[in-house]
Amino acid sequence: MATINNNSTNAAGAGAPARPVVAPSKNPLPTAKTVDTQSVLKRLQSELMALMMSGDTGISAFPEEDNIFHWKGTIIGSKDTVFEGTEYKLSLSFPPDYPFKPPKVKFETSCFHPNFDMHGNICLDILQDKWSSAYDVRTILLSIQSLLGEPNTSSPLNTQAASLWGNQEEYRKMVEKLYKPSG
Repeated sequence: MATINNNSTNAAGAGAPARPVVAPSKNPLPTAKTVDTQSVLKRLQSELMALMMSGDTGISAFPEEDNIFHWKGTIIGSKDTVFEGTEYKLSLSFPPDYPFKPPKVKFETSCFHPNFDMHGNICLDILQDKWSSAYDVRTILLSIQSLLGEPNTSSPLNTQAASLWGNQEEYRKMVEKLYKPSG
C-alpha cells in the first residue's frame, strides 16, 4: 500500500506549498494479462491462412459462419491405423483470452478411442495443463490426428477402448461393429 507524507517542506524548498510525497508500495499491484480482441482476431485469421497454406493432408478447419471464435474441423484417420480413411468432425471454440488459454475442442463424430469419450471430450495434455500459446490450430489438429493412431492408454478417458487397444484385431472388430453400416 502506498503511504503519503505531508511534510510542510519538500524538494521545492522551505516556504513552497507542500506536495504529497508518495512512497513506493512494498507490494506492487499485479499486472493483469489482458488480451485485445483485435489481436485475438488477427491471430485466428493468421492461423486460418497458415492452415490453408500448409498442405497438410487429412486435417482442415474453418470458422463457422461469420464467427471466427467457433470453427468446424475435420480429421481423417492416418494410413495404417484402424481409423485409416475415416473422417471425423470436430468443433473448436476459442476463448476471448486465446492464445493464453486453449480452445475447447470436441469430437462431433463418435469415435471409439482410449482418449475420447462418447460425448466427444478429448483427453490430450496440450488442450489442458500442457497448453502453450505457441500452439495453433494446425498443431492441435495434427496432435489429435496422431493421437488417433497412437493413444495414451495409461491415461484413458474410455477404459473399454483402452483395454481392447492391445488386441488390434478385437479393437478393429469393435470399431466396425460400432461404426460400419451392416449390409
